Amino acid sequence: MGEDKRKPSRKPFMERPWFWPVIYSSIAVMIVGVILSYNVLYNSKQDQVALEGQPETNQQSILPTATKLEMLKYPFKEELFNEVSIVQEFYDVTADEATREKGLLVFNQVFTTSTGVSIAINSEPFEVVAAMSGEVTQVKMDVFKGNQITLKHPNGMETRYSSVSDILVKEGDKVTQGEAIAKSQENEWNPQAGVHLYFELVEDGVLINPRKYLSF
Repeated sequence: MGEDKRKPSRKPFMERPWFWPVIYSSIAVMIVGVILSYNVLYNSKQDQVALEGQPETNQQSILPTATKLEMLKYPFKEELFNEVSIVQEFYDVTADEATREKGLLVFNQVFTTSTGVSIAINSEPFEVVAAMSGEVTQVKMDVFKGNQITLKHPNGMETRYSSVSDILVKEGDKVTQGEAIAKSQENEWNPQAGVHLYFELVEDGVLINPRKYLSF
């Protein structure tokens, strides 16, 4: 008997039963790959757009913070600095004896301690300016001690300007740093100081020496 020897099929690949299923599967895999790649690229682009927009938002939030960090400046025009004299000091118990004596106010032979500094410029009236931007919380008229303006600032500090006249602001006004608010004058309570500005600084609810922030 002769053996039944089957020869390998010589059909073209396209006519073989497994050819088209393989092709279809390959195409399907390619389509899925393209879709996944597109989704990855699209999400990456969206994240990039979001990040590019972030600095603008941050910049908007930084602006108010920068305002709160405004540094205290002199309550007079800085070009007058070389003509300024401190006629009375803030009374500091830790200071030397001479400085403490300069921080004592005398009226009718009664001594009181100074809670600010008395600033004079050539014994003449000078323009008083806001030491920091803020809101006018009080305008107090007092002929005896001298009129007083109080400003509240975004950083929580408070500045007080006493012995002033020709007041240019009222309660509720918003003022900017360096803006003119009044002029210095003399008063009956502290006549030995002559024409001066009595400048006080409040930090955390406590009156402190303005020299902590200003170099006179």
